[in-house]
This record gives sequence, C-alpha cells and structure tokens, in this order.
Amino acid sequence: ITDIFAFGAKQVPQWNTVSISGYHIREAGATAVQELAFTLADGFAYVEAGVEAGLDVDDFAPRLSFFFDIHNDFFEEIAKLRAARRIWARVLRDKYRAKDPRSLLLRFHSQTAGCTLTAQQPENNIVRVAYQALAAVLGGTQSLHTNSMDETLALPTEKSVTIALRTQQVLAHETGVPHTADPLAGSYHVEALTNELERQAEEIFRRIEAEGGMLKAIEKGFFKREIGRSARRQQKELEEKRRIVVGLNDFIEGEEEERPATLRIDPAVEKRQVAALKALRAKRDPKRLQAALAALEKGARGKENLVPLVLEAARAYGTLQEICDVLRRVFGVYRESTAF
Repeated sequence: ITDIFAFGAKQVPQWNTVSISGYHIREAGATAVQELAFTLADGFAYVEAGVEAGLDVDDFAPRLSFFFDIHNDFFEEIAKLRAARRIWARVLRDKYRAKDPRSLLLRFHSQTAGCTLTAQQPENNIVRVAYQALAAVLGGTQSLHTNSMDETLALPTEKSVTIALRTQQVLAHETGVPHTADPLAGSYHVEALTNELERQAEEIFRRIEAEGGMLKAIEKGFFKREIGRSARRQQKELEEKRRIVVGLNDFIEGEEEERPATLRIDPAVEKRQVAALKALRAKRDPKRLQAALAALEKGARGKENLVPLVLEAARAYGTLQEICDVLRRVFGVYRESTAF
C-alpha cells in the first residue's frame, strides 16, 4: 500500500490493489468474530493512513480487497461474510464520507480453512472443504481457493489438487448457487446471526480504540493475547471432547488406518535451483546491484518510499535474502512481546 499512498492513487496503475488478510488470524486460533473485527479494523487503519496522506478516500478505497478464512460452522461463516460487507459499507459511508459506490463494496477472496484439515482419515477433508466452499459462495465470495485433502501430510498430489478443483467446478456448474446474490437473505437464523456478529465486532472495535488504535494495540500484544486465549480454549474443547472433529477425537478407526500416497519432491530440483542461483550471481552486474542495495539502505535510514528502491534492487537481480539483509541492518528483526 506504500506506493499508492506515497505517489497518489491516481498515479499508480489501476491493477495495483492491496489485499488485507484475515486468513492467518483465523488459522492462528481466532474466532469468527475476531477474524471479522481484526481484519476490518486493519482495513480501516489503511483507510485512515491514506486519508492522512492527503488522498481522497474514493481514489483508493475501491482498490482495497480482503482475504477471509472459511471454517466448518456453516451458517456462522455465511453470517460473518454478510456482516463484513455491511460493516465496511456503513463505516466507509458514515465515518470516511466515501461518495463513490465502489468504495462501499467489500471485495474479498476466501480460502477453505487449512487448520480444520486432519491427518487422520484425510478423505474426510474432501467433505469439509466442500461444505466450507459452499459457505463461502453463499456468503458472497468473489474468488475461492479450495484446499486439498492431503495438505496436512505433504504438498498435495496431482489427484488431490484435481479433487479440490472439481469441488469448485461442481459448485459453479451443477448446484446453481452462484446464480443468486445473497440467497440466504431473509432467513431468520442467518439474519439474526449476522446481526449478532456485527454487534460483537462493534464491541471489539471499541476495545481496539481503547487500546489506542490498531498500531498501539499491536505493540501492546492485544491481538496476540486475544487470539492465544481463543486458541487455548478451542484446544481444550477438543481435548475434553466438547468439540468433536470426526476421525481426530471421535469416530476413530484405529492405528492401522491407511494413509494416502503423498507427494515426493525429487532431490534433483534443489540441485537445479542452486545451480540456477549460482549462474544468476555470476552473470549479474555487481556494481549495479551494490549501488541499488546502497540506495535502498540510504532510503531505509531516511524517509523515502522504499518500494521503488526495492524494485530497482530486484531489477539488478538482488535476491530476496540480499534485499532483506539490508532492511534487517536498518530496522533490526521484529520480536513479539510476551502477550500472556
């Protein structure tokens, strides 16, 4: 988002967008309402940064997008996505005075939940992913990633990837669910649950403000603390069988359970990659690279926009490691504070 705010949204190509992710928040153990509130609060912080930089909200808000995790509680996930759209539209309109209808649209990608997949009875993951994908579509997702059944064991095989793809294709072409926008609108349960998630999210927004805003809350360990408590609570529910996961803590078939064949990476791939890197380093212009890295370090020690400097280092064939080493020299390595 730095390039948009530093150069002005109108000077940046229209394909340049920013994705604000809640996926890893949920994967770390957050609840649905925490994912909803923390992700949107992050988005609002970006909006405030753009406005403070002197940009009109309608110049950049239509180019913000989101990334949500989709779990097993079918109606809760649908209501979460519906609540997210309502909150975003209302806050952009009422607080940030957006005029362009596109600024009020919550664009989002969804991915089925990796942390719900089990290594035990992995074929069950096909069913989990199918229900999660259906919830995402009914909740209004604009794009979707379906996980493969064997991702808890290894990188997915060609067969498992194909099954994940076919899951989306069956949804798209056989079920009819993409043909209606917000098809569960009007359902008492879905509407009541949407209202409740929205109410709980508003409470979390107030708590974040009480911490001093998004950045202060991060520095104080607020989010890590809240997510950690939720993760511990969920783990305890599993251990006490108050939360049933089929094949993991109930409906277990025994120790001789058959495992599917997993993907094996040919060791020759590593050798080819190492050889390619050595060849790249041998043919690149070392003077251009050193000049680019020096300019990046100088910019990092000042107040320059680092995006063009990073791009120039990449164009000089600096590796990710070399570029990050420069930034580590200037900024150090972030260490999370103890949150519990």
